Amino acid sequence: MEISSAITETEPQKFALPVDSEHKATEFHLFSAAAPHMLAFHLSWISFFSCFVSTFAAPPLLPIIRDNLNLTATDIGNAGVASVSGAVFARIAMGTACDLFGPRLASASLILLTAPAVYFTSIASSPISFLLVRFFTGFSLATFVSAQFWMSSMFSGPVVGTANGVAAGWGNLGGGATQLIMPLVFSLIRDIGAVKFTAWRIAFFIPALFQTLSAFAILIFGQDLPDGNYQRLQNSGNKQKNKFSRVFYHGITNYRGWILALTYGYCFGVELTVDNIIAEYFYDRFNLKLHTAGIIAASFGLANLVSRPAGGVLSDMMAKRFGMRGRLWALWAVQTLGGVFCIILGQVGSLTASIVVMIVFSVFVQAACGLTFGVVPFVSRRSLGVISGMTGGGGNVGAVLTQLIFFKGSKYSKETGITLMGIMIVCCTLPILLIYFPQWGGMFCGPSSEKIATEEDYYLSEWSSKEQGKGLHQASLKFADNSRSERGRRVHSQTLPSNATPSANV
Repeated sequence: MEISSAITETEPQKFALPVDSEHKATEFHLFSAAAPHMLAFHLSWISFFSCFVSTFAAPPLLPIIRDNLNLTATDIGNAGVASVSGAVFARIAMGTACDLFGPRLASASLILLTAPAVYFTSIASSPISFLLVRFFTGFSLATFVSAQFWMSSMFSGPVVGTANGVAAGWGNLGGGATQLIMPLVFSLIRDIGAVKFTAWRIAFFIPALFQTLSAFAILIFGQDLPDGNYQRLQNSGNKQKNKFSRVFYHGITNYRGWILALTYGYCFGVELTVDNIIAEYFYDRFNLKLHTAGIIAASFGLANLVSRPAGGVLSDMMAKRFGMRGRLWALWAVQTLGGVFCIILGQVGSLTASIVVMIVFSVFVQAACGLTFGVVPFVSRRSLGVISGMTGGGGNVGAVLTQLIFFKGSKYSKETGITLMGIMIVCCTLPILLIYFPQWGGMFCGPSSEKIATEEDYYLSEWSSKEQGKGLHQASLKFADNSRSERGRRVHSQTLPSNATPSANV
């Protein structure tokens, strides 16, 4: 059997799942914990889940916290913006860190660095201190980038959308779960005997501890790539160290990454915004009890259990039949429908109708997130982390802008802000029409007809002739071969070379 050049002079490694020539899994077994592929999946979504719980632990307790700290509507709005603004640059930095050092060290380090901010929430005593702890806690949301990078490094093209969708979707469940967890923990502590202004402070030790434990689990059980960790592979000569300048350059000069960053700002960014405002919205508008408003708000985030994974699955299904063009059409259609339902949510006035429309809206906007990261892994091979970071950072930029424009202070009512947010979703989804891959085409046109464009041409363009002469491009060459599936079923069956590497248990 011919062995990949990346592991020459070593024994072929055995994997529990079928793999391609890069040793990426070509199947996704949700309820398996087989190392390294499925174990990395479970570590990534659990750690991201813990960070989501920590970042959005405050909103369900805001009616109590605002009385204790004398927070105004402006203070609450500023804190909400702060909670998602910190991760903007953190996500871009995280993508670059993943490219250079691997997702294991990058994610665990960030989780441990932000955990103290969650503990310090318990001693917040003023609007400024409350804003600061929410700001620094929000940095932890950059673990989303490492989770998506990790999945793209472990799973092959035919299932990468599914893996990314489920990992991110289950991680995002933290935004809904915390709407249930924090009021429950608060109630239990208060029932034990603590007064309410002390109970909410003690409650923050639960998400802080959870976040800390998830970081140690990654360090102990995680693995960067199917063949091992970055440092070991680099020390043994089986993986070349990449240059930061070249990785960063090829990421920021790829216009597809910027478009996806914009559109992601109005699916994931909207999700972050709703996580911050929805409990207070139902509590104030419909005069509900805190716990009841929390349960309703939780249903928005908990839809991630199926909606974002469904987006990833849909992306892979469309790609199997229609290739990359199918992924793009599905992303545009689903995200636009999400915007339409967001507009409707702002217009309905009854509690029952609001709940129903909110749930439908959540399904579409979260599925769009999964569909986005069905496209991201194919934008760049060399700068995957940077593209992932740009896209993820765009989500936070969208959240910041949306909250500043529509939900900061009292310029707009919550329902008016939600309607305007829906209009923004529809408008900011249109640039997807401009995404074009010369080897696969775009939404309205097929592959380039002026010259023969291949996957190899596209991905090797990120490497100079000098770098190719040193053999640094070999991983991109394998990825190009494995990404031929993005041509779609009909074209793929006609053009796949007879010597293409099939999936196999190695």
